[in-house]
Amino acid sequence: MEIKVESMKRCELVTLSGQIDSASAPEFEQRLLDLIEAGSKNLVLNFRDVSFISSPGLKALLAAQIRTRKKMPPGEVVISEISPKLKEILELVGLHHLFKFYDQDVEAVGSF
Repeated sequence: MEIKVESMKRCELVTLSGQIDSASAPEFEQRLLDLIEAGSKNLVLNFRDVSFISSPGLKALLAAQIRTRKKMPPGEVVISEISPKLKEILELVGLHHLFKFYDQDVEAVGSF
């Protein structure tokens, strides 16, 4: 898994690639939490090049969303360019209610 972070005006754009599995999920979670602790309250996660996400990866997503919403003022994690297959996984486990989904990064970044 690769993680690229780009600072935008009102959020951080996090572009992911590869698989978020049990081996890479701890690094993924730590990178997201480090961004939040450093002051980023809004994150856009681009899933265009992610081929798989495991349950530890889903836990990392949830942990980041919880942490951003506890900040003052509250923030948010949104997801862009996710494949139908991965979106279906989020729907099956019930996490789709906790995230906003955007077709393109421009829309996601503009939502803040």
